[in-house]
Amino acid sequence: MRYFPIFFDLDQRDVLVVGGGEKALQKLRLLSKTSARLRIVAEDVGPELLEAGPDNLVIERREFAEPDVIGAALVFAASDDPALDTRVAAAARARGIPVNVVDGPSESSFIMPAIVDRDPVVVAIGTEGAAPILAREIKARIEDWLPAQFGRIARRAQALRRRVQEAISDPIVRRRTWETLLQGPWREAVLAGDDPAADHELVRQIEGVRANGHPVGSVALIGCGPGEPDLITLKAQQYLQGADVLVVDRLVNPGVLEYARRDAIRIDVGKGSEGDSALQEDINRILVREALKGHRVARLKGGDAFVFGRAAEEMAAVRALGVPVVVVPGITAAHACAASVGLPVTLRSKVRQFSVLTGASADGPVELDWAALAQPGQAFAIYMGVRTAQHFQQRLLAAGAEGQTPVVIVENGTLASERCVEADLASLSAAVRETGIRGPAVIFVGLDWAGAGLSRPPRVEVYGAAVRAASSAAASVVPAHAG
Repeated sequence: MRYFPIFFDLDQRDVLVVGGGEKALQKLRLLSKTSARLRIVAEDVGPELLEAGPDNLVIERREFAEPDVIGAALVFAASDDPALDTRVAAAARARGIPVNVVDGPSESSFIMPAIVDRDPVVVAIGTEGAAPILAREIKARIEDWLPAQFGRIARRAQALRRRVQEAISDPIVRRRTWETLLQGPWREAVLAGDDPAADHELVRQIEGVRANGHPVGSVALIGCGPGEPDLITLKAQQYLQGADVLVVDRLVNPGVLEYARRDAIRIDVGKGSEGDSALQEDINRILVREALKGHRVARLKGGDAFVFGRAAEEMAAVRALGVPVVVVPGITAAHACAASVGLPVTLRSKVRQFSVLTGASADGPVELDWAALAQPGQAFAIYMGVRTAQHFQQRLLAAGAEGQTPVVIVENGTLASERCVEADLASLSAAVRETGIRGPAVIFVGLDWAGAGLSRPPRVEVYGAAVRAASSAAASVVPAHAG
């Protein structure tokens, strides 16, 4: 490591910038966030720099002289004149003053990192000048990960430090309490600017420590998307990285768990698509048990927790015992599977309503408003419908739905093992059976590519002669507005 990373205190200290153009303006934008006394020396000063000048800036419109560097804590050579920048650097080095020459690392005694600013939390990224583009890429990723108001958490924590120290004498319990505050509901309330909720959570945690000897836990119900790990949200990542306990469903891709802490306790509660109520009650007990131990619990579900995920039951069970619970939405399977195969779920002039249905029920065959679903122009997705495909087919046809209604089945959507089969309603159950669809799968009814003016993707399997004929006919029609 050639360049040693440090954070330099500029409070009420002098910083000199030599130059009046774009390079100087870029440095000024960053330096103006500090409490330093800023000085620019340049014969020509651009209008943007004059307009952007903060209150702590003095501009001297004249030629640079070597004594200008005296008394400066830092010097920036930011002119468009290489010879002038060399003079500035030499004058600073002669007096032992750190100097940065913009676009001149060989003449600089320090270089500027890429910075992520969440004051007072600041992240600096450097590559020792070898690959600034890599530093920008890392910066962009950290910018995405850190909430815009992240610095607010650090400021509030600093203000509360003495209060927490006086309330909790045991250093180990105090550290655990800070972890709970900074990664749980208190943090979320601070980020949302909800001061009363943050104060309430702080009091609750302190009282929990006094009563139980440890902080009070929390539960996050996290939608982990349809399967592909990269489709989880940034907020889901944040909760995963702070969780002490992971309670994991069968449909959650193991790759998602790579975002979690290595030392997090993992509890597998995988269940089939028919998931019985006794097992759900066991899951509820696990969530409550772990939260009451003071753990931050992440309940991981496929898709979105509120779309056939039984999250309402889990939320009610947790809340009944006073444990805070939050819901982190995920990309639901219907939308992800449709997007993965390029299948629009609404069309401005044809499909103006799209529904999601469940194909599984603990009470026996699902019964719905079949007459409404059988109406022309209806479009819907059936979750967990592989085992009940014949039931849906029979009920819809009996209610008057056309046998040629298009059907698209997406199995293992968004994963490398994804399969897509196009059929029609009359052949739905046969298509599921004869193509070997096992699930998890989403069945789309009333949607196809031809109706949207699109070509069927080459990887889609076509089942049944009727679908082939219908698709060929649709493809041969030239829209009236074409050309």
